[in-house]
Formats: sequence, structure tokens, C-alpha cells
Amino acid sequence: MTTAIDLDKLDLAALLCSRVCHDVISPVGAIVNGLEVLEDEDDPAMKSFALDLIAKSARQASARLQFARLAFGAAGSAGAQIDTGDAEKVARGFLEDDRTTLTWQLPRVLAPKNKVKLLLNLLVVATSTIPRGGRIGVEENGAGEEGGFRLTTQGSHSRIPPHLVALLAGHPAEEGAALDAHAIQPHYTGLLARATGYGIELAHAGDTVTILVARG
Repeated sequence: MTTAIDLDKLDLAALLCSRVCHDVISPVGAIVNGLEVLEDEDDPAMKSFALDLIAKSARQASARLQFARLAFGAAGSAGAQIDTGDAEKVARGFLEDDRTTLTWQLPRVLAPKNKVKLLLNLLVVATSTIPRGGRIGVEENGAGEEGGFRLTTQGSHSRIPPHLVALLAGHPAEEGAALDAHAIQPHYTGLLARATGYGIELAHAGDTVTILVARG
């Protein structure tokens, strides 16, 4: 029988903070590097390159922080609702680049906070199924407040990553293995699903992975 993950609140908070820091440190580091180039270089071409790097990295850092605020943060008081239009905006800023596109086919409504957080975290899970980029689509699975989501990804070398199903279900990647900042995100997604009463099913066929979210 597989052991359930036993993680106290302090460890959960620490690992989620590590995850956010991991996502933000790269663009922040690039900003620092760009500033150092501006200080040390007299070549106009290099200065222009540094300014472009700083601007691009600042936008990326902002997008990642805005996404983390909704996906991992409190985003209002307990029981608050979140506009799915705001969720779409931060999701596009976080996910879309020259390798990955997002097709969003959800109506704009005010939805329960944890349901929106579940969706945003599922989008992060979805990116792990297309390691070389591709297309991510999200649509309703059933209408109304009780409805869930259907996420589909298509891309080269699509897959369901090892241990993803176990982590979503609240089990460790390997018996006795400790969670790290990488594994905490799918585990947290599973916590959100169980807290909101949803089940998650994954299927892989050809170059397509389907993530079906429905009332459990």
C-alpha cells in the first residue's frame, strides 16, 4: 500500500516559497547581469543589448510574480472569488512564449478562489507534459460552478512525467522520498483538487495529453 505524503504546514509553506523563488531567480539574475554590463561597457551595441535584456527579464519576472500571487498566494480573504479573466491574463503572461501557446475557452466569470488556483496550477502541470513546448488548451468540462476543466496539450515528445500521477494523488514519487521544490507543485495541485472536491485523470495518446478535472 502506497504511503500518503505527510507534510506539515511549515514545510508546505517553505517548499512553495522555494518554488516561487526558483521561478523568479532566473529573470532577476538576468536583470543584475544586464545592469553590470551597463556599468562596465562603453560599446553602444552592448549597452543596447543590456537594456533589451533588462526590459525582457523585468517583464518576465513581473509575469511570474503575478502568476504566483494567484496560483500560490492568498489573493484575497477566505472564501473570495477570482475573475477568470484575471486568471487568463496571468496565465498567458506566465506560459506563452516562442515555444508555447495557450488557447483559453472558458467564460469570464467570478469563480471560487481555490477553483481558480486549481486551474492555474493544472496549467503548470500541463507544461510538464510538453517539455519541448507546444499547444495548451483549456475548456469547460460541465457548466456552472460544479463544472470542471479539460486541459489538452500537444507537442513533440509529449508525455506524462514519471511520478506525476502519484504526486497529484498525494503519494510520494518513491516510497520514503522527501518532497523538493520541484515536486511540491503537483502535490499542491492535488491538495487543491481534494479541497475543492475534484478528481484529476490523465491520458496520453500520440502527441496529446488530456487532463480531465471533474467532481470526484
